[in-house]
Amino acid sequence: MSTGPTPASPPEPAATPSVARERDDRILPYTRVVSAIIIPFLVVASVLLYVLPGRTDELFAWTIAPPLTAMLLGCAYLGGIWFFAACLRLRSWHAIGWGFPAVFVFASLLAVATFLHWDRFHFGHISFIVWVTLYVTTPVLVLVAFILNRPRDPGVPDARDYAVPRWLRGLLAAIGLAAAVTGVVLFVAPQLAIDLWAWQLTPLTARVAGAILTLPGMVNVWLLVDGRWSAFRSVVQAELISLVFIVAALLIRWDDLLWVRPSAPIFFGGIVVSLLAYAAFYAYCESRLRRVDQSAQATSAG
Repeated sequence: MSTGPTPASPPEPAATPSVARERDDRILPYTRVVSAIIIPFLVVASVLLYVLPGRTDELFAWTIAPPLTAMLLGCAYLGGIWFFAACLRLRSWHAIGWGFPAVFVFASLLAVATFLHWDRFHFGHISFIVWVTLYVTTPVLVLVAFILNRPRDPGVPDARDYAVPRWLRGLLAAIGLAAAVTGVVLFVAPQLAIDLWAWQLTPLTARVAGAILTLPGMVNVWLLVDGRWSAFRSVVQAELISLVFIVAALLIRWDDLLWVRPSAPIFFGGIVVSLLAYAAFYAYCESRLRRVDQSAQATSAG
């Protein structure tokens, strides 16, 4: 039995000129403009939430306590910076496309949470005005970008690509689904989460934490329908960045965790295992991609 790398699927037959133009895998200017607009806000929010988590009462749109929750939200934004920077840096839509449904769901949930807990916000503060403006407009902007750009994906692998095995895609999708289900429970039943969660939550922060946990689920589920490593490489990089900073936040705010609750060690262990699993997944796919390159070079030389 061969143990070599799984090759990417062969390209589809050449399309007609009109179809080729429609499926040129180009990132549209609209998508790039939306990404460029979002990045500065993510940078500022990341600094406020991750570097200054204890000062949200004076600097942010609403007071977040304990600081660990602020840092968790900051971690999501740090991953978002990498993702939207990739939207500006890369040329292929399919390389970043599957991140947009996750951003849409995340932003939509935060918009809903904002209006459900309107009284918790710092009315008139510049951070509040920016927060509301962003979460009213971002879901629409991101959804339009996905709808407009999605038909550009030709559905074929890159010339340099690797087809992720189905079993591995299923495993990652299961991990993402577990995170998404947990996130939905936190969002829909925040009071239940308050009594059981790994650190102190309010109904608003429970819903925010739930929105954050839906991100990996909304990314990983697409692995069930798309096996191209090139379609997930940049998004997985963003997830890894978020996980690294989450682990660091848990260590920095160790005392915020309620260790008397079983959920505290479970959450901490789950995040560490997730980081190791994603890192191993990334390293595995990159190594197989290099082997595909080596096989192609050997074939060409022969």
